[in-house]
Amino acid sequence: MKKIITGGTGEFTDKKSRFIANIYNIESEEQAALIIEKLKKKYWDARHNCYAYVLGDKCEIQRFSDDGEPSGTAGKPILEVLSGSGCGNCLCVVTRYFGGVLLGTGGLIRAYTAASKEALENCRLGELTEGVHAFLDVDYNYVGKVQYLCSQNDITIVNTEYAENVTFELMMEKQAEALLAKQMTEISSGKVCLRNATDMKMYRDDTGSLTV
Repeated sequence: MKKIITGGTGEFTDKKSRFIANIYNIESEEQAALIIEKLKKKYWDARHNCYAYVLGDKCEIQRFSDDGEPSGTAGKPILEVLSGSGCGNCLCVVTRYFGGVLLGTGGLIRAYTAASKEALENCRLGELTEGVHAFLDVDYNYVGKVQYLCSQNDITIVNTEYAENVTFELMMEKQAEALLAKQMTEISSGKVCLRNATDMKMYRDDTGSLTV
């Protein structure tokens, strides 16, 4: 399952009707309701604020609303974009400013779909994986070697603290932990090892970086 790490916005215009889509990561229906209400206040002068969201470990909770548009022309197309993306725990709200010309059923479906897709393309997405969060303390002689090993093994350096020694805060997929530990043991003759290594669910984004 994918996650919305950073939300995105998209816009589509057809015959002077504007469709503004906003996508968010959510963790509950209550949070979804608060965001929807906030957007209705922000776009108070819009004709419609249609939405869809999915929640749950298996996306078992699915809700959508046409908010006054003809049945099946807004909420369901938005939901299909979310479902097709493989993203879970996400909300998409599409605000419509009416341009004075009726678009018809097909036109509405295309417009709500297009706006939702553009917003999704502007999101930062992450793929769920088994990960490890750990720290590595080394002296300055090993800094370049650690940076090289991390780049070669797709390990994310979250933070680096320079003091008497250097402390790397790392995130890596589970299979990379044993490899890094072995490599550091070899180059340091057993003097350097990972500490506070904690298993957790993580997300790898499209840049290759890991995040919780």
